[in-house]
Amino acid sequence: MHLIQPHLHTRRAFLRRAGQLAFTGAALPTAINLAALGEAAAFNAGSDYKALVCIFLYGGNDYANTVVPYDAASYAAYQTIRGTTGSVAANGIALAQADLAPMLLNPTVAGAPVSAIGQTGLQYALHPSMTGLRDLFNTGRAAVLLNTGPLVKPITKAQYQSNDRTNFPVPPKLFSHNDQQSIWQSSSPEGSTVGWGGNLGDLAMSSNATPLFTCISVTGNAVFLSGDQALSYQVGTGGAVRINSVGAAGNNFGLNSVGLAMQNLTTSIGRSHILENEYNRVTRRAVDAELAITSALSQPDSLPTAAAFSGFDNNNPLSVQLRMVARLISARTNLNNKRQVFMVSLGGFDSHDNLLSDHIRNMGRVSSAMKAFYDCMSTLGVANKVTAFTATDFGRTLSSNGDGSDHGWGSHQIIMGDAVNGQAFYGYAPPVSVSSTTAPQDQWHVGQGRLLPTTSVDQYAATLAKWFGVDSNELTGTSSVLPFLDNFAGRQLTVNGTSLTYANDLGFMKPA
Repeated sequence: MHLIQPHLHTRRAFLRRAGQLAFTGAALPTAINLAALGEAAAFNAGSDYKALVCIFLYGGNDYANTVVPYDAASYAAYQTIRGTTGSVAANGIALAQADLAPMLLNPTVAGAPVSAIGQTGLQYALHPSMTGLRDLFNTGRAAVLLNTGPLVKPITKAQYQSNDRTNFPVPPKLFSHNDQQSIWQSSSPEGSTVGWGGNLGDLAMSSNATPLFTCISVTGNAVFLSGDQALSYQVGTGGAVRINSVGAAGNNFGLNSVGLAMQNLTTSIGRSHILENEYNRVTRRAVDAELAITSALSQPDSLPTAAAFSGFDNNNPLSVQLRMVARLISARTNLNNKRQVFMVSLGGFDSHDNLLSDHIRNMGRVSSAMKAFYDCMSTLGVANKVTAFTATDFGRTLSSNGDGSDHGWGSHQIIMGDAVNGQAFYGYAPPVSVSSTTAPQDQWHVGQGRLLPTTSVDQYAATLAKWFGVDSNELTGTSSVLPFLDNFAGRQLTVNGTSLTYANDLGFMKPA
């Protein structure tokens, strides 16, 4: 659904509309499946395994207290704006510089913070509770993408303020939680039915022996993993979700015969009524999928080992989700899948108040869960095959509302794994400012320190997709895998003499 770019009525868009006419969950018509195979032919799975893991932080994570300005000049500006003069608990929402976890750059990686206005000597640190991710960054296993967010095309502050949405379009319904969650995941506001993770799944399905397990959510329903053909298969933190009343093991007053009768009633194909037949088809697929997942996870080579899974915390909701992802990845051979996209999430980031106390808990959960996941992938020998990345509704205001921060736009994101060109920063570093002047440092926010993104979500996704195996022809031209990417590759935006260059590969992933 591309309301801003109606010219993207392509073969992929046709397949999408045709697929939406099919029964939900049923097999698509043969002609459409054959067409999909034609599109999938451009996908390069190779002979190895790869997985992407989206970690979505619901509520809009506060960027300024996650990746914190650390050099003397930037920290002084940050401290003044966020209203504190010393300790973490003092007035305002600034973090004490002495408590921060410094991020040390790798001089061999071309990833020093690049300023949007030509500043030099920029440094950053992570939130004090993020020591696990700090250690991963400082050892080259993680990188930071600065100031990314949904964009339709490169745009200046003056163009944004012009309200000329014909020539200077912006994502619809900015600063709205539900809509910006959907925009991040699908390039369309709430109500979208296809996400870019699902688009990648569409291309990767033909590489998997069990296509249903291409896109797996451990966090319930989300548009991110929904494709034209790929379905978002949902599991719980304890494994596949079974239909309790179906099968011999069903909970039917202790009578196996009742469960077996229910299974026959709800899964047999060949009914005379078309709707009944389709209902049974979906139910049978659910039963078969649950059995396949449960069996794969129970195989000896998929069972958790103390060494691999010791770092996960049962009291951390993100940690238990990532543990299930790790178990599914450990079962990849049993499921015979070569490409998978996963999604997990953590809520509680809508920090209009209690920012300091809530952020300590939430960022501690994010850091420890991601560190445990990385350690598990390393023990399993696939740390270079699995890349995890963060996303969120939006960033927040740099200015304080007293005890928190309000809805924003651009934000900083973390990418983790051995395939990452780590210990480096990518994108453009935003100035630490909230003023409304014509000075260069004030051209990269749209009020109160709401960052005007200098890197688009499409660019972020394209870099991950290329590593995943998606051919560049599927990302650009008439393709709508990432509908706005063509608006960025090779473009430049000049503001007050500063030139920003846009590319569809941001360089934070090592060559595939």
